[in-house]
Amino acid sequence: MARNDATVAGELAPGPVKKLLGAVKPSTFRAVASFVFVMVLWEFVARILVKNPLFFAPLTAVLGRTVELWQSGELQVHIWTSSQEFILGFLLACLVGIAFGVVMASSVIVRDYVDPWVSMLYSTPIIALGPLFILWFGIGVSSKVAVIFIVAVFPVLINTFAGLSTTDPNLIEVARSFGSSPMQIFTKVRFPAALPFVIAGLRLGVARGLVGVVVAELFGAKQGLGWLIMISAQTFDTAALFAGVFILAASGVITVEIIKCIERRLAPWRSQEDRQ
Repeated sequence: MARNDATVAGELAPGPVKKLLGAVKPSTFRAVASFVFVMVLWEFVARILVKNPLFFAPLTAVLGRTVELWQSGELQVHIWTSSQEFILGFLLACLVGIAFGVVMASSVIVRDYVDPWVSMLYSTPIIALGPLFILWFGIGVSSKVAVIFIVAVFPVLINTFAGLSTTDPNLIEVARSFGSSPMQIFTKVRFPAALPFVIAGLRLGVARGLVGVVVAELFGAKQGLGWLIMISAQTFDTAALFAGVFILAASGVITVEIIKCIERRLAPWRSQEDRQ
């Protein structure tokens, strides 16, 4: 019978450490192990193979530069600015994307009108519209929120529409045979069945929204993580550049975990399926 990594490690460890490792979930243990491996590999490559911090900064140098930026108070300003922009843009993308996905799945007429525009705008290089958003909304937060919204809304919309459109017809017929109203069919059958698609769209929207933060702050910004990355690249401060990238990546991980928690609350049966 196969045993997980955490169990094996726990048997090899002494006393309290053995109890702690035995309580760790296998998935968490593997995730931490992979991070530790990459961190050690990063430091080895930067110090032994590359040996030039201008091209590839060691992880310890990145952490040290992050501490310096934090102690100076500069990093908090950048994080706060980008967080406001991302939260507002992403929440707006979620609301509009889910709403339009529901409407498109419910009405063929609306779908015929909206679908060509969705396809066209989704394939448009949004970075080319950055200066235009500044002209429309100014150099403040509004233009940044607009960029984040426009890049994040379409994955949410398309996945919501796909999930609602692929609901098993047999489930809908069973609900109708029991006298369910259209609203009950939607809330009890169609939307729960589409929830995995919606969650996938939200996770894709997170990734695109964080890219949107960087793109938005390339134009007319004076602070923010995207601005920090751009200025660090121009001044060859590779450690600060990686610090900004790591914070954005960590933000994505935290946001995705929040979305997973929401999914577990809305669809507890999904968690049971994952454990089987």
